[in-house]
Amino acid sequence: MHVNELMTTDVVTTTPATTLRDAARTLVARNISGMPVCDESGSLLGVISEGDILYKERGRSEPRSGVLGWLLDEHPEWELEKTRATTVSEAMTSPPITTSPVASVAEAARLMTEAGVNRLPVVTLGDDRLVGILTRTDLIRAFVRPDHLVATEIRDDVLRRVLWLSPGTVEVDVSDGEVALTGALETEAEAEVLEKLVAKVPGVVAVHSTVAVRAERATAGR
Repeated sequence: MHVNELMTTDVVTTTPATTLRDAARTLVARNISGMPVCDESGSLLGVISEGDILYKERGRSEPRSGVLGWLLDEHPEWELEKTRATTVSEAMTSPPITTSPVASVAEAARLMTEAGVNRLPVVTLGDDRLVGILTRTDLIRAFVRPDHLVATEIRDDVLRRVLWLSPGTVEVDVSDGEVALTGALETEAEAEVLEKLVAKVPGVVAVHSTVAVRAERATAGR
């Protein structure tokens, strides 16, 4: 499964010149925690989130000067800039962490987890034009999709398109997200790759494989 199958294409965006108060109003009105910042051509410039706006709530004063300031001001300059921000361009996170429409859902989930973000703007390769947004909610929706859709993706994408296996070589049964694989492959390496690929399919909770290895059986019979 790829990002373009899950992403939302009707994306709420804002502009760099928008005031923080107006951006906050949009977040509240649309019940979202963040939104992409785009220029007039639709190219992505950054992301403004609740976290960026909340720096204003700290009520930080101007940084102290002299020795006292050196001792007491522990926050980096970029944090101080956010507390002084009045527009989206001054408070947004830039450059943003993004993904592409053709990236796998597994890759996007790993990126989202490692970066500690709740959303990934989806941009076209080359010009960074915003085409959608992927959220953690979208990933959860993929995780709970019906068993028959999970089984279909395993058969079509993993077995046929990636491993080039003939129909019937490996049988797939999915029950409540748990996948049972039966059949026979040529080598132990193929069997290991099969299990790893199936485990990455969105919605798979566990993989139980009894796939036999023909090469090992032939060697054992000599």
